[in-house]
Amino acid sequence: MIGFLRGKVIQLLPDYCLLDVGGVGYRVYIPSSTRSRLKGGEEAMLYTHLAVREDAMTLYGFESQEEYQGFQLLISVSGIGPKAAMGILSAITVPRLFQAIHGKQLAVLTKLPGIGKKSAERLVLELKDKAVELDGDGDAAAPLEEETEAQVSDAAAALSSLGYSQEEISSVLRRITKPLSTEETIRFALKEFAGRR
Repeated sequence: MIGFLRGKVIQLLPDYCLLDVGGVGYRVYIPSSTRSRLKGGEEAMLYTHLAVREDAMTLYGFESQEEYQGFQLLISVSGIGPKAAMGILSAITVPRLFQAIHGKQLAVLTKLPGIGKKSAERLVLELKDKAVELDGDGDAAAPLEEETEAQVSDAAAALSSLGYSQEEISSVLRRITKPLSTEETIRFALKEFAGRR
């Protein structure tokens, strides 16, 4: 099993990166959260999971242990494979995901890609106790307010109408560390986008 890879990022694509490790190029599939922290031409270390099937071997990589652990827990749930887990981690941060699971917030979970009501119920059933363990200090994380989720959703829709991609929007919204109004969220995102140019 490959535990991690350290090498130079040769190319960044929407779903994966090419990592040069000692002259060997590895195609590593990454969530958008990891992608936003990588830069072409710079060295990176990714915690990896090797998925082996009859017709393919696929590497999935994560910039942080938190993301890696979240991925491992997600694929332990019946009906959720590596691709579905990557889609989830590209749409929500690990702390937010497990806050929603511990708080049994099906409305939050069913907004995630590929997650319907039954899948959301399985996430809660199979990961509720593990979500508390991942919180670190043993205390249950505070539930997300649905009002905040609605404001973030409204802000994302407004940014999308301005021409920003879902990947760009998700990477910026992940950086918000406190509840903001819809208008404040949009202003924050626009400021972040401007700083990247």
